[in-house]
Amino acid sequence: MNFFLHPLTMVTFSPLIGVLVLLFINREQKNAIRWVALTTSLVTFGISLWVFAQFDASNPDLQLVIRLPWIQVSSWLIEYHMAVDGLSILLILLTTLLTPISILSTWTAIEERVKDFMIFFLLLEVGMVGVFLSQDLFLFYIFWEFTLVPMYFLIGIWGGPNRIYAAIKFFLYTMAGSILMLLAILWLGIQQGTFNVPDLVAMGGIPADIQLWLFIAFAAAFAIKVPMWPLHSWLPDAHVEAPTAGSVILAGVLLKLGTYGFLRFNIPLFPDAAVRAAPVIAVLAVIGILYGAMVSFAQKDVKKLVAYSSVSHLGFVMLGLFALNSQGVQGAILQMVNHGLSTGALFLLVGMIYERRHTRDMDAFGGLWKVMPVYGLITLIVSLSSMGLPGLNGFVGEFTILLGAWGAGNPGGILGSYWFAGLAALGVILAAIYILYMFQKLFLGPLTKDENRNLKDLNWREVVTLVPLLVLIFWIGLYPAPFFGVMAPAVEKVVAVFQTVAVAGLP
Repeated sequence: MNFFLHPLTMVTFSPLIGVLVLLFINREQKNAIRWVALTTSLVTFGISLWVFAQFDASNPDLQLVIRLPWIQVSSWLIEYHMAVDGLSILLILLTTLLTPISILSTWTAIEERVKDFMIFFLLLEVGMVGVFLSQDLFLFYIFWEFTLVPMYFLIGIWGGPNRIYAAIKFFLYTMAGSILMLLAILWLGIQQGTFNVPDLVAMGGIPADIQLWLFIAFAAAFAIKVPMWPLHSWLPDAHVEAPTAGSVILAGVLLKLGTYGFLRFNIPLFPDAAVRAAPVIAVLAVIGILYGAMVSFAQKDVKKLVAYSSVSHLGFVMLGLFALNSQGVQGAILQMVNHGLSTGALFLLVGMIYERRHTRDMDAFGGLWKVMPVYGLITLIVSLSSMGLPGLNGFVGEFTILLGAWGAGNPGGILGSYWFAGLAALGVILAAIYILYMFQKLFLGPLTKDENRNLKDLNWREVVTLVPLLVLIFWIGLYPAPFFGVMAPAVEKVVAVFQTVAVAGLP
């Protein structure tokens, strides 16, 4: 198939067509700019659905493979190698769905330098999709680093009062971890003679001690991006200062680049090291779950509360991944999607009330249900999904992860203890506490603030922005089988190797 017409090339680079069109539009034509960006992102979402239509869920291997020589330096060949499988297809769909939703949310929120904002946002989509599809380490690293640039400008130009500090902190944290990963990529390419991920996985043969050092180098980059405790301190600043659309895409997709990196690279490339590191990762994940929940409860700024909740929710994802069994990994992938939907919706809702009141202090509200019943109902549904109420998406992901963590505690299991599952379950209770506290402060009680009496309820554009997320929240909560079916064969292929590793009795 022609390079330019290949489905994966199209879904990755189609936003660039919108960027080129935007370059020729006068920056004063703000509505035209918005419509071009929205249309481009919707077309990209349509292409991702076309990719999904060609995807065979029963096939655990890479599909729609495009593999072409790209850079030849002496005997070293770097390839343009992209493919999709059950580990990445749902994340591709999540990315291309959240992008138009985020753009639609900026319709009245972004008035300054709209053209620049939309260009950076579409460029960010290119980088995120490229990360999920890359099968060459060099190509992956280019996309990985590329995502930093547009996100840096989105925070630094359109963010809050401390936007420069937050943008620089985000950039430096991520760059610091990425340098270690780059060194590990270079070592692998030189020693193994290829940067191609499937070839590296098939080769194996890396000594266990060296695997551990390489695992740590990759983990440094991914753990910062997740972010795992104690490498999380950049996240609240970035979220609080970022514009609403930036927070949605940061929580919904960018954090998943870290968890996906563990799943795609750390676990298959360094299986021995993954088994040895699993208890340590599990401890850090559980600390993150409990710490994120407790710090969320202490917040007065509702956006910072949602930001810290991401530390807790992503702790569940890491616990599921390093249960290293089918239930845990499938639950982790589904929870990546769930977090993107629920937390993305929460940031949208916070942005909508901020547009009306220009404050995020929970003490400035109270009794909003009386004047904004539609807003209150949607916030209630999304809040319950975020805290894991049965029947909504969050429960399915967290329950499956706890199932995996508990199963990993069987004799001979990877984690070797039921305590991880038990302590993580405590995080579910803590989530209910801070979520219900937030809802009570915003919506219940008397309407005592005069500034809130004439607030307008959600308009049709804001409802349309939230409806796709609500549909998926209920769909996954009530009928998650299709989502598990898409990822199951690929996950089984990944975790099969750990049966051999565990039997080998590695320390």
